[in-house]
Amino acid sequence: MIDYDKFRFDSINKLQKSQLNFLSMATPPIERAIIEELVRTSVLKHMGRTPGKASVGPNPLIVNISARHCHLTQASVETLFGSGHQLTPRKSLYQEGHFAAEEAVTLIGPRSRVISNLRILGPCRDHNQVEVAFTDAVSLGFEIPVRNSGDIAGTPGCMLMGPAGFLEMEEGVIRAAPHVHMAPGDAAFYGVENKSYMKLRIHSETGVTFDRIFVRVDPAVKLEVHLDTDEANACGFRPDTLTELIK
Repeated sequence: MIDYDKFRFDSINKLQKSQLNFLSMATPPIERAIIEELVRTSVLKHMGRTPGKASVGPNPLIVNISARHCHLTQASVETLFGSGHQLTPRKSLYQEGHFAAEEAVTLIGPRSRVISNLRILGPCRDHNQVEVAFTDAVSLGFEIPVRNSGDIAGTPGCMLMGPAGFLEMEEGVIRAAPHVHMAPGDAAFYGVENKSYMKLRIHSETGVTFDRIFVRVDPAVKLEVHLDTDEANACGFRPDTLTELIK
């Protein structure tokens, strides 16, 4: 004897599964940046605010946190790791062609205190630069200025140690200024120019606004704000925190 209720239930269940399988095959994965922008817009509307130029631009706004790291010339890489050595990409970064390398060095500060496993970011540059947070500098005994990347004249130096040798840097240790990378289209939308400043509003529990976000315009980059670990910790930033760029 046929159990018609069970037959009907099994048929519906199989149909639903087939539909779900079809949807999973037909629908490509959604990029994280798009999801974040949709969430950002939804939260603003829930707060009774209409998304405008402060929040929704031509490209999704990504805020990433830069932990301590260094940039090196090819000659410096060979001093630390051996003649002819090339950096090995370990993890791709948000900007195209940039990566965290497998290689790391030991940073020796003026009090002979060290930070081991200081990650090298690639590709190689035309100058050496070490970027640390304020708390790192205090621990190591540095008095470092807040500088934009590449502006290293008159900054403290340090010693780097690798498996093949030592590198003495006469200058180049900085606390990186908070900044935003953007393409010309983003700059036009927000009404800013290269080397100008913007504000970044963080809608966390502490509600912090950074007033001096340095603007770096380049056709080859994607819209991205960089804060260091101290700045992120101070405002309680999380990957799902609502953020706004404001002129």
